[in-house]
Parts: sequence; structure tokens; C-alpha cells
Amino acid sequence: MTMKGKVAIVAGGGRDIGRASAIELASKGANVVITYHSSAETAESAVKEIEALGGKAIALKADLTSVTDVKKTVDATLEAFGKIDVLVHVSGGLLARVTIDEMSTEHWDNVMDVNLKSLFMMCNAVIPHLSAGSAIVTFSSQAARDGGGPGSVAYAASKGAVTSFTRGLAKELGPKGIRVNSLCPGMISTGFHDTFTKDAVRTAVAGMTALKREGTSEEVAKLVGFLASDDASYMTGNNVDINAGLVFS
Repeated sequence: MTMKGKVAIVAGGGRDIGRASAIELASKGANVVITYHSSAETAESAVKEIEALGGKAIALKADLTSVTDVKKTVDATLEAFGKIDVLVHVSGGLLARVTIDEMSTEHWDNVMDVNLKSLFMMCNAVIPHLSAGSAIVTFSSQAARDGGGPGSVAYAASKGAVTSFTRGLAKELGPKGIRVNSLCPGMISTGFHDTFTKDAVRTAVAGMTALKREGTSEEVAKLVGFLASDDASYMTGNNVDINAGLVFS
């Protein structure tokens, strides 16, 4: 599997799964643009790691809910590398666990903005520059299938929308030779769960998987690399589970 000469934007590539995905794509030969919001140190360290591998990468601070920052990201990519072949959109989050009776419209809008609106805007800006053989990889979640844990109604709903967005976009872009697939991670050891999931819950959920453990960002990144590459040339519109057998589909 090689991506030599291809250019990939990893939106939300500053830490955890996004960072691992950027390094994975670079290890396959891609030039990589990493966007980050608050993870400057780990984003810059990813650039250095990629350069140590002999690759090329840049890191950009961007708020992907901002039309201005989205445009700046695309313009900077074209200026640095001259084209775009791959968009990996990892950017998003839970923000906070809030039950529906406590939820404000502001919280709902913020969750939808970071998980769904940012995906729409990045795709909208990138697609005019993609050609046949290009790929978009989105990030849904196991929460899109099971509704998520306590206080994650907005997050689960936004990720369900990502699932449907992926399917619809795959149909729209298929005739142009552009593939669109999504990942649905389960219990992956990331800052997301460090922040929002209690240790006892993590241990219990990991124990319910067939492999009896949490996944790693690097394991998810391997799947990102496959879906972004020509090795997945006959795959589009898929929402691929990666959860150690916790949920079968």
C-alpha cells in the first residue's frame, strides 16, 4: 500500500487518532497537512516525526467551524503541495455530557457545529480540488449505532448524521471516481475517554469486547490508511466498525 506523491489533509490531526493517522499516511508516502485547534505541541511534534521519516508535512491552527479558517486550510494546502487527494476528517468531540433536560440550544448547536458542520464545510471546500481516485475518510462513532453513553444524545445524533452524510456523499461523488467512507470507533484509548469516561466504565466496556482490551490510535490509523489508499478502490459508502467485537454489524 503506497500513497507516494499524494496530498492528504488530516482535519483534527493534532492528537490521538488524528495524529496517528497523519503519521500513518506520511509513512505510506503522502504529503500531509495537519489542522489542530488547541494541540499545537503534539501537532508540531507530528510534523517533526514525519520529517524524520523523510516525509513532508505542515501544521495549521484552524477552527473548522469557521468558513474563513476552512478556506485558509485549503489555500495553504494548495500553496504548499499544489493539489489535494485525500481528506481525513477526525475533527469533533463530545464537548460535555449533558442530559436532554439540562441541554441548552447553545450546547446542541456547538456539538453539531464541531462534528457535522465542520465536516460539511471541509468537504464543500475540498471537493472542487479532488479528482478521480481521491478519497474522503470521515469519523462517525459506535455512538451513532447505540446512542452513546449517559449525556451524549447530541453527540450520538451528530455522529448518526455523519453516517448518513457519508452514505449520501458516496452516492454523489461515486460517478466522479471519488470514494467516501467512515470509521466507527469503539473504546479507543484516547484523550476523549480520559476526559469523558470513568475508568471503571472503560474497564467494563473493554472487558465486554471479544479481544478484552481497549484499542489504540495507531490501530485506528491503520484502517484510515487503508480506506484512503487505492487498496480500498472498490469501497465507498461504508461505515466500518473498529471496536474489537463489542458490536457486530
